[in-house]
Amino acid sequence: MTSKRFARLVVLLTCRAVALCVGGTLVLNSSARERQKSPPARPVTETKIVRARDLGVPFEGTPGKFNAITDVAGVEVGYTTLISGEGKLEVGKGPVRTGVTAIIPRGHNSLDDPVYAGVFSLNGNGEMTGTAWVEESGFLEGPIVITNTHSVGVARDAVIQWRVKHGAADVTGYWWSLPVVAETWDGWLNDINGFHVNPEDVWQALDSAHDGAIEEGSVGGGTGMICYEVKGGNGTASRKIDIQAGKDKPAQGYTVGVFLQANFGRRPQLTIAGIPVGKEIPGEVYKSAAADPSFGGQETGSCIAVVATDAPLLPNQLKRLARRVSLGLARTGTVSGNGSGDLFIAFSTANPNVANPDQVTHDVQTIPNDLMDPLFTGVVEATEEAVVNALIDNHSMTGRDNHRVDALPHDRVRALLKKYNRLAR
Repeated sequence: MTSKRFARLVVLLTCRAVALCVGGTLVLNSSARERQKSPPARPVTETKIVRARDLGVPFEGTPGKFNAITDVAGVEVGYTTLISGEGKLEVGKGPVRTGVTAIIPRGHNSLDDPVYAGVFSLNGNGEMTGTAWVEESGFLEGPIVITNTHSVGVARDAVIQWRVKHGAADVTGYWWSLPVVAETWDGWLNDINGFHVNPEDVWQALDSAHDGAIEEGSVGGGTGMICYEVKGGNGTASRKIDIQAGKDKPAQGYTVGVFLQANFGRRPQLTIAGIPVGKEIPGEVYKSAAADPSFGGQETGSCIAVVATDAPLLPNQLKRLARRVSLGLARTGTVSGNGSGDLFIAFSTANPNVANPDQVTHDVQTIPNDLMDPLFTGVVEATEEAVVNALIDNHSMTGRDNHRVDALPHDRVRALLKKYNRLAR
């Protein structure tokens, strides 16, 4: 293996690869969280996964088994994380703090079975490719990939290559694909103009996608992200809901899950469980008055959110679900400023095979609009928790030009929960 090839080596970061069970507690091999240019000098340590609920942050609603988007049966998530180099920025060399996230709606076994989907743009200063056809057709035909702003093109092309390898031509005999690839900007920590994401990185994320527990924080596409001027990245949560058509009728249970790449907000805005955490724990990353909303500065971050559910919904109803992400984000303090690219997509894993043209009509199930409120509530609650998980289940990072972004300090958050009498019991 040449040194150049070694520099492209990627450590796959999934809970399957790095999770250990010690005394019934899920822990992670901390040296496996990042790609190393050389083996770690210190002994391997174990880091316990700490999510928002573990600190006592109170949330409404009942989560699924993993409190993740993968609680929706069939949904799979995979990461490729690229971390190498340190010190002064050398464009094309690093430091590198970036990656790729892949979400497969029905899993690897049903790649050619589209799902009903809807999209919503809260603020359009961002990119999510393929959404014109999602809007037109009502279907999401393939995976969702999330990366950094300047790697959208290579990721899109790589998804097409992957689909050609793993799929088949359509019924007319033609090969074509309009992938959904979204982005947020990681240039404060990452050599974003060095174009370090390669097709192989996208394929790795897609091939490694799995169900069950998934890692959060500085992994995959979220590796170099910043949220409320603390270390941001990936967060996820889920809600189990019941829908009842009447008091005397049995309830039907469904799951809604949210996954997001959090890269937005200024510190003074950060609100957790109603507590002004950003004002109680002041700090800044972007050190200029122009970046402070209180001085009229612009929000320049972004948020990509993916909503999944097993509830049978039509595309227009899924767009309504995607809109509710906005309310969950607002609970954490953001205003979705002019410079923010806040783009959301929602899909349903119900109604399999309804896109198949092998018959003239299909029977489709759907939930009446009058019964959708529990789904709306679930999306708002899961979105709020996913943001806080992205901040809590994370670690500090130093990137290009020694730019450092600290993680949200757990001890201070817990102290504030006690101070404001908000500690969950």
